Amino acid sequence: MPPTTTTATATGAAAAVPAVTPEHAPRRFPRVVRVNPRSDRFPVLAFHHVELWCADAASAAGRFAFALGAPLAARSDLSTGNSAHASLLLRSGALAFLFTAPYSPPPDEAASASASASATASIPSFSAPAARTFAAAHGLAVRAVGLRVADAAEAFRASVAGGARPAFAPADLTHGYTLAEVELYGDVVLRFISYPDNAEPNPPFLPGFEAVNTPGAVDYGLTRFDHVVGNVPEMAPVIAYMKGFLGFHEFAEFTAEDVGTTESGLNSVVLANNSENVLLPLNEPVHGTKRRSQIQTYLDYHGGPGVQHIALASTDVLRTLREMRARTPMGGFEFMAPPQAKYYEGVRRIAGDVLSEEQIKECQELGVLVDRDDQGVLLQIFTKPVGDRPTFFLEMIQRIGCMEKDEVGQEYQKGGCGGFGKGNFSELFKSIEDYEKTLEAKQSVVAQ
Repeated sequence: MPPTTTTATATGAAAAVPAVTPEHAPRRFPRVVRVNPRSDRFPVLAFHHVELWCADAASAAGRFAFALGAPLAARSDLSTGNSAHASLLLRSGALAFLFTAPYSPPPDEAASASASASATASIPSFSAPAARTFAAAHGLAVRAVGLRVADAAEAFRASVAGGARPAFAPADLTHGYTLAEVELYGDVVLRFISYPDNAEPNPPFLPGFEAVNTPGAVDYGLTRFDHVVGNVPEMAPVIAYMKGFLGFHEFAEFTAEDVGTTESGLNSVVLANNSENVLLPLNEPVHGTKRRSQIQTYLDYHGGPGVQHIALASTDVLRTLREMRARTPMGGFEFMAPPQAKYYEGVRRIAGDVLSEEQIKECQELGVLVDRDDQGVLLQIFTKPVGDRPTFFLEMIQRIGCMEKDEVGQEYQKGGCGGFGKGNFSELFKSIEDYEKTLEAKQSVVAQ
């Protein structure tokens, strides 16, 4: 018997709901041989953090902490001697969100910005003028996708040799930390972080940050970043650029025929590292459809290429969603409209041997989408945009199946298990289209 969790019923009583666990490996589909050339140009270990630039770090971090159950874990700001920027770090498991906002410029910024900021900033690549320009252009948005690599200086050297555009040359920090950056797409940088496992004293995030104790914090079950998705006007040159300097291989590909609706669509490619635990999908809009592609809407309102959404993994997404939805009316995140009831009849057909009837009913109650590939089952749900613009949003995800053992016999889940919800794209598109139609209708009323 799998372990159980509890959920509140309409009467307030607690009903036992079996937890969906990875050992329930799907057996319906034949195993397909996938090609992984293990072509990374340098060792990429895992996602390290994602940094968002904003106008007010405290407000943005506070909302995300409340909505995601990711408490404040570290800070670098005026209280720690950082007079260049306020940076607040949220953690939940291995998931790390960093929110950074610049302080007001000194009286003569042109003369003193580089000297004062570089002397006090805990993130050496930080630029206050660039951060102000970024926040004005994009609103709340992702500035840096941080990867932990074996050697940040070598990763930078290999990337530039492979065609990457340098953004910040390697800087050696204290305690054995090294940081470097290259351009990714738009105003987003790929940040390389390296440090020894036994770094002493071990900083809570990066040197210059102080640990923060948050008593009474509630854990909603989020554990790590699953994938980070970018939107670009034209995908082919960006894919070639990223493959050229990273060496990542193509994990999956979707076209408008695969995932579009009758009104709009996109093309998408997923790039992965050797271990397939760092997944970087890219989307491009499809033109000539009845409605403007949702990807084009993002590009218009964001002001160019950028990170569209981040998928956050949970070991029990139904529990995570119960926690998150309970906080939606109090300032938490809203979710896209759920699919129609008939959608879940299809769920019973494709995943009824993995999910119990009780779990399928709870998926329907919470609006969770379910898909399956030859290896695993995927549970996913998407928030509405989390800022002022119809741009950046989040995905909550759980992968079931694909359990393997490493060379020492430790069990782990293979990256990308269950795919990326190919069967759910049309449902997601319908929700986004309905959301955009609602906005358009309201704008039309105001215009009249």
